[in-house]
Amino acid sequence: MSILVLNAGSSTLKFGLFEPGAREPQVAGNVDWDGPAQSAELIVRSLGEPERRQPCEATDHRSAASLVIKALSEPGRGSSPIRAVGHRIVHGGQAFVESVLVTPDVAKAIASLSDLAPLHNPQAVAVLETATASLPGLPHVAVFDTSFFAGLPRSSAVFPVPFEWYKERGIRRFGFHGISHSYCAGRAAEVLGRTPEGLRLVICHLGNGCSAAAVRDGRAVDTTMGYTPLDGLMMGTRAGAVDPGILLHLQQREGFTAQELDHALNHQSGLLGVSGVSSDFRKVEAASLEGNDRARLALEIYAARIRSAIGALSATLGGLDALVFTAGVGENSARLRTSVCEGLRFLGIELDPQLNAEARPDADIAQPGASIRVLILHTREELMIARETGRLALKQNA
Repeated sequence: MSILVLNAGSSTLKFGLFEPGAREPQVAGNVDWDGPAQSAELIVRSLGEPERRQPCEATDHRSAASLVIKALSEPGRGSSPIRAVGHRIVHGGQAFVESVLVTPDVAKAIASLSDLAPLHNPQAVAVLETATASLPGLPHVAVFDTSFFAGLPRSSAVFPVPFEWYKERGIRRFGFHGISHSYCAGRAAEVLGRTPEGLRLVICHLGNGCSAAAVRDGRAVDTTMGYTPLDGLMMGTRAGAVDPGILLHLQQREGFTAQELDHALNHQSGLLGVSGVSSDFRKVEAASLEGNDRARLALEIYAARIRSAIGALSATLGGLDALVFTAGVGENSARLRTSVCEGLRFLGIELDPQLNAEARPDADIAQPGASIRVLILHTREELMIARETGRLALKQNA
């Protein structure tokens, strides 16, 4: 059977079609209706074939999901029929600590968490509803970004606020990008020729959303994102961690509403807010190289926040064996990796400049004699979702 994976972003839909046991999808791609192209685009990559791009009519997640399912269900496309569908869900709250088969009640519960992940859960629900209507009778599986962090030690999970908030309201550190962090933890062990046991990693998932995680023995110990994906590192449009007193001041003294603060922190901050150029790291980096002072400042803050998190998470682990860069920015920006690592030589982190400039995932870019390895890993969220979907689909059919 083929397993279809649907991964909803804020204004994109990534997809992959996997045969059981395969590491690479037979077909993969994405629908982008808010990218550099003037109109919506369907991008398709098939094994052994050149990438194909074509304009499409997608305007939102529902129309994008319908388009993808129709395209992949057409006869003669060269792979077996879709027999299960996996969905990436960012926030699982307290209700979901592992992947689950989707039922109407599960879909409602995921939708009820939309306030905690406003850039992700509503979009995922739209895709989920479209896919279950278009492909009825198939097992649909929800795979949660928060699951990898469900077992965080209480010292990491509990915020220093009134304890009743944790006990009675479920206020805790959930952590996100867990599918990516989980894959990279396993892949780092493979690249290093080690088992997860005893291996201490700091993994930096740097894309439009950013988070860092401390992983020991293959399990999460701490992470920068918290109750929502708004916490932690500076991101494309999200602020990351800020002094809560700023928000109280703006609300109490300046008359900001909760909705205005929500919009500012989620949509007008981060790289976009500081640079005034874009939320796209590549555009901010280009502007910085052209002499734009605010773009340069944005990149300095961005790197400083990552560097600070690496130091803190290394202390939590009591030492470090490898630092991992992954996701769009982490995998592709040699300048960013240099900027981050230049301030971490005291830890034993030393990049090889040539390897850093030329390497592509999966690679070790540390100096040969450095005590800490530095890896660039291509994150494989869709593969992890396909594996979980296959596991639960087989269990259902057993």
